[in-house]
Amino acid sequence: MGSTHPARRPSAGARRTGYGLAIVFSTALLIILNGSPGWQAIPFLTSDTAQVLWLVNLSLAAVIAANAVYLAYDPPWAKSLGDLVTTGIALATAIRIWQVFPFSLSSGWSTAVRVLLVVVIVGSCIAMVVQIVLLARWLTGHGPHSGSLRTGH
Repeated sequence: MGSTHPARRPSAGARRTGYGLAIVFSTALLIILNGSPGWQAIPFLTSDTAQVLWLVNLSLAAVIAANAVYLAYDPPWAKSLGDLVTTGIALATAIRIWQVFPFSLSSGWSTAVRVLLVVVIVGSCIAMVVQIVLLARWLTGHGPHSGSLRTGH
């Protein structure tokens, strides 16, 4: 029989550590891709990378911004909203990368990357549906501790 208790969130300290690590990792990727020599030094990326780089940068910047907000304020409804936005941007990025496919890879690796992109696209769609449902539950007062929506706790 299933539990009737709502899922517990990790401790505030554990959540903040995760948010901080996401900021550090995303910032490092922005620096690596956009610094000198940047993405041009990555041997398997083609000149078509320039067509998708702005979306990759937007996705990384959105992750950094969302996690910076979460460091200061992370009630579940705000986390769901932020995750919905960042996942939507990531979905658009993955679709555009699929369309442009800025990689110079052997056929086996090309297939593997295409499969990975499909997994990312499908996973992003599922994640967006989940976040929409969670956010709707919070906004309609049906989420666990939904009274905290108004208090911000």
